[in-house]
Amino acid sequence: MKWDAAIQDFEHYLRLERGLAAHSISNYTRDVRKLRTYVNTHSIPLKPDVISRDEIEQFVYEMAKELNPRSQARLISGLRSFFDYLVFEGYRKESPMELIETPKLGRKLPDTLSLDEIDALIKAIDLSTPEGERNRSILETLYGCGLRVSELVNLRLSDLYFDERFIKVTGKGDKQRFVPIANHTIKYIKLYSNEVRPRIKVQKGHEDFVFLNRRGKQLTRAMIFTIVKTLAEKIGLQKNISPHTFRHSFATHLLENGADLRAIQQMLGHESITTTEIYMHVDRSHLQGVLEKFHPRN
Repeated sequence: MKWDAAIQDFEHYLRLERGLAAHSISNYTRDVRKLRTYVNTHSIPLKPDVISRDEIEQFVYEMAKELNPRSQARLISGLRSFFDYLVFEGYRKESPMELIETPKLGRKLPDTLSLDEIDALIKAIDLSTPEGERNRSILETLYGCGLRVSELVNLRLSDLYFDERFIKVTGKGDKQRFVPIANHTIKYIKLYSNEVRPRIKVQKGHEDFVFLNRRGKQLTRAMIFTIVKTLAEKIGLQKNISPHTFRHSFATHLLENGADLRAIQQMLGHESITTTEIYMHVDRSHLQGVLEKFHPRN
C-alpha cells in the first residue's frame, strides 16, 4: 500500500465516515504526511501497512527536537488515528502506535476577557466607516453567542430567526444547533444588515452570508483574527487574544453568573460535557456562593 493512496483513503474516511470539517481533516493528514516525508528523506523502504513501532518511535524522537509537548501530543494523536483506520480497514493486523506514549500535559486553561476589556475593544472600533459597524456586529456576535470563528464566517441570513430569538449554527462536522441570541446582539446585527450591507455590491454565491468584506464576499477566518488583533493593539491590551477568546469569555461569564453547565455545553456545541468542564477550572470564586445558596446545611 503506497503512502499517497493510504492518505487519500484516510481523508475520505475522515470526511465521509466521521464527518469532520475541512481544517480538521487537514490537521490529521498533515501529521501523516510528516511521517511520509521522514520515511522518504531517510530512505526507509517501508509502506504504511508494514512500518513498525521502532521506525515511528525514531520519527517521534526526531520531531520532539522541534515540537513542544502539546504539538508532539497532537502529532501522536493524528498518527494513532491514521493507523487505527488502517487496522479498521484490514490493511494491518495491529497498530504500531499502541505502545507509543503521549507526552504528559498540564491542562491549559483558556484565556478570558473581563467585561470591561470587551467593552474597551468594542469602543475602540471606528464607527465612522461601514467596516466599523460590521466589526462591532462581529464582536457582539462572537461574545453574545459564543461562536467559533468558522461558525461566524459561515453564518447566513437564512440562519437568523430573530422573532424566535435563535440563530442556527453549523459547527464541527457540519452538525447544526440552535443558539439563543439576546436582543442586544440582534440590535447590532440588524444595524449592520439593514444599513451597511445593502450598500455593498454582493458577489454571486455570497448573497446569503451575513458578514461580507468590501468586495462583497464572505469574510475569511484570517480577517476576523486581524480585526481582533488590531483592536487589542489599539487599546494596549497585554493579553494574547484571538476570536476564540470571546467564546471562552462567553462560557466563563455564564458559569460565573450561575448558568447550568449542561446548558453551556449545548450552546457551545460541545459533543462531550468533559470539554465544557474546563471552564470549571477558570474561576472557582462563584462556587462558594453556589454552596452557600443551595446546600441545606447553610
